[in-house]
Amino acid sequence: MAGMFDNSVVLEVQQATDIVDVIGEHVSLKKKGREMVGLCPFHDDHRPSMNVNPVKQIFKCFSCGAGGDVFKFIQMRENLTFPQAVERLAERANIRLQKTEYRRQNTGGQGPEQPEEVDPNRLAKANAWAAKYFQKTLEDVEIGKLARDYVAERKISAESVKKWQIGLASSAPDGLINAAKAQKAPLKLLEQAGLIVGQVQDLSDHRLADKFVNRLMFTITDVTGRVIGFGGRTLDENGAKYINSPTTVLFDKSNCLYGLEQARHEIVATGTAVVVEGYTDCIMAHQFGCCNVVATLGTSLTAGHGRMLRRYAKKVVLVFDSDVAGMEAANRALDVCLAQRLDIKLASVPQGKDPCDFLLAAGKEGFERVVNGAADVFQFKWDRLTEKFGKEDTLAGKRAAVEEYLDTIATGLQAGKIAEIDLGLRVNQISRIIGLDSRQINAELNRRLGRAARAAGYARGQATRGNLAVQAIDYGQGLAAAAQREMLEVLLNEPALYDSVRGKISAGAFDVPVLAQVAAILFEALDAGADVSLNQILARVESVELGNCITGLAQAGHEKGNFESRLAGAMETIARYQAQKQDSKLGAVENESDFLRSKHKNAGGQNRHIVGMVE
Repeated sequence: MAGMFDNSVVLEVQQATDIVDVIGEHVSLKKKGREMVGLCPFHDDHRPSMNVNPVKQIFKCFSCGAGGDVFKFIQMRENLTFPQAVERLAERANIRLQKTEYRRQNTGGQGPEQPEEVDPNRLAKANAWAAKYFQKTLEDVEIGKLARDYVAERKISAESVKKWQIGLASSAPDGLINAAKAQKAPLKLLEQAGLIVGQVQDLSDHRLADKFVNRLMFTITDVTGRVIGFGGRTLDENGAKYINSPTTVLFDKSNCLYGLEQARHEIVATGTAVVVEGYTDCIMAHQFGCCNVVATLGTSLTAGHGRMLRRYAKKVVLVFDSDVAGMEAANRALDVCLAQRLDIKLASVPQGKDPCDFLLAAGKEGFERVVNGAADVFQFKWDRLTEKFGKEDTLAGKRAAVEEYLDTIATGLQAGKIAEIDLGLRVNQISRIIGLDSRQINAELNRRLGRAARAAGYARGQATRGNLAVQAIDYGQGLAAAAQREMLEVLLNEPALYDSVRGKISAGAFDVPVLAQVAAILFEALDAGADVSLNQILARVESVELGNCITGLAQAGHEKGNFESRLAGAMETIARYQAQKQDSKLGAVENESDFLRSKHKNAGGQNRHIVGMVE
């Protein structure tokens, strides 16, 4: 392969990585026959259409066409280049990589300077280093005492501190900077990670400052365990109570859930995700053994959160604070989850307590009772409507309450969460409380349903944000293109049949661009004489689109079978096509020679020095 790593190293990383484990970190997979199936993350999938083959170590979506090996999945899922995906999985497998010599092309100083690309792998390593620094600071006998006292006061155990990588940003405004300078860590990388603020010019630049100062630090990881950001809780009440890392190539709080790494297996096992608001709420739930709990990061539940939850959970229970702000946040979150076609319920802890305090008072059993007693989304919305309708004295207030409820019903209809009979009952309920005819209510619902459908269409467009889009593949037209495709389908499934092709048909015979690329890679591997598997072919491919193509060809070939006769037919067609092309070229040359001779005669035999014009 061309690139930063030798093919043998790439194969080592590939063989050390189980594709089922990797994809299972992003999508809930279930066994179906000899394969695993799950919702495809590369399109708005509502019925599991992605298959993962543990034997071949490949994945294939039969809806959008995405497919390939474990490298292609990571490239598409995390929007990485091929070398970045290799590095990412090598780090996961604890394999030390040795890069081949690799230099960027020199532009010669022409044109504007291109913005520096941020490498997500290097950024993750910088975050991991910072997390260890914060943990060591918390453990410091003197510097960490106040923070340790606060942690003890909140009843967070030593085991939880270690499990959740809780740390401390000291009160020194440049503590992290000085530690980085001492270890010659690149300050520019820390700035890109949002850990220090200011423009980095050189190591002596005194305008730099730590972003997190005198804060208890909560390490935020993605579902695979990479450190992607931090949350900091003030210890001296200066500034905002909580601040998070800024948006980076790794971190966006609208698309991250705290604790998903720790909770995902239990969420898949139970089919239920419990969502709380705060870091300590989530930590305490796990400390008490409620391990399917995740938390939002100081933001309302977003459509991005809903999409993440849908990959792992069938049902979501929101456990928000029971104060006014908490209930309003929960109310907004219900519509978000409903639009994502999630079964959604709402629970609240007793007045005056947050989930962390409630767990300390009532324990695991009390918290589970709250979760099990959660209200259905439509019941909660109905109770909210009747309460508001009774309290509101103004027509505008009553109208707003009704409109909110109708919006929820329309969203539920669009998501397929309301049966026809239930719709009739709900329309009758609304009719009784507001005194409108049911036909008027249905007409209003139809208008809102149109808006909900447009919103759902936009959401589908956003559903794969952050992923590489799956591109349509042009396999060419005509009999010759079909024969070229047929040959590749066969050889990807039965490479031993290449012996009948070798020396007769070369990769140069393929004139459909994408098929020519596949043939060049496949024939090169087969000419090397090795027993080549599909997975090994994919390891030679850096392009996601080419990986999709190869996986699709292999799957189509497998389904058709009858390899020997199909290969013979394809070879005959390609050979005949090559002969016709050659005849056409010879004919064109003869016609051109006749034409030039006639021109020469008409010109009286001049220009004898021009090739092709001499009699």
